[in-house]
Amino acid sequence: LGARLFLAGHGEASVNATAEKVRALGGEAHSSRVDAYSRAEVDAHTNAVADLAGRIDVMFNAVEVPRVQGVPLLEMDADDVVAPAAAWLRTQFLTARAAAGYMVPQGSGTSLMLSASPARLALAGVGGFAAACAAVEALTRTFAAETGAAGVRTVCLRPHRIRETIGNTPDLPMELGEFTRFLESLTTSGTLPTLGEVARAAVFAATGGAASMNGTVLNLTGGMSPD
Repeated sequence: LGARLFLAGHGEASVNATAEKVRALGGEAHSSRVDAYSRAEVDAHTNAVADLAGRIDVMFNAVEVPRVQGVPLLEMDADDVVAPAAAWLRTQFLTARAAAGYMVPQGSGTSLMLSASPARLALAGVGGFAAACAAVEALTRTFAAETGAAGVRTVCLRPHRIRETIGNTPDLPMELGEFTRFLESLTTSGTLPTLGEVARAAVFAATGGAASMNGTVLNLTGGMSPD
């Protein structure tokens, strides 16, 4: 309660719709169209937010990344294997660096990064996505090591596939229902995390209750990855 939200995304309509929902609940939300892969746009947006709010307390980048899955590595093109890591590292680095440029001088702030369950699993068919997830978690630790002494925390959220994000197109070559059941079977709970559950974890990681948490990963995989 009382937070000022600055929402940004490549799809202006969806960002505006989310901002409207926040305002309908009595919150304050601003919306902007930003290409999170562009340093110029990320820096310009960050500067604009800081000018309006006077400070930046929390940054969370949940952008989509390109990936090819369901194809054996022996049959994949090298560009398709490398693309997820290159894209995810780029956008997470750009947004975390831009936010830290304000957080470090003010002596506080939290950057939340995002990976996924393949980061710590030997799982076939995920192409370069597992490597991308592991790379983001490594980037989390490096940011924490370099900015932690200034009072800035960097924490990564690692959910299993979130139920609401599956849509109608499975990542692997199987029918949608079979794909969903396959994902559920990989967990110890037999269920997938929801957007609400991940959001509550993000709020916890960003607030005072997690003040001693830095350079680490919140495991939201339902037991799919044990650490």
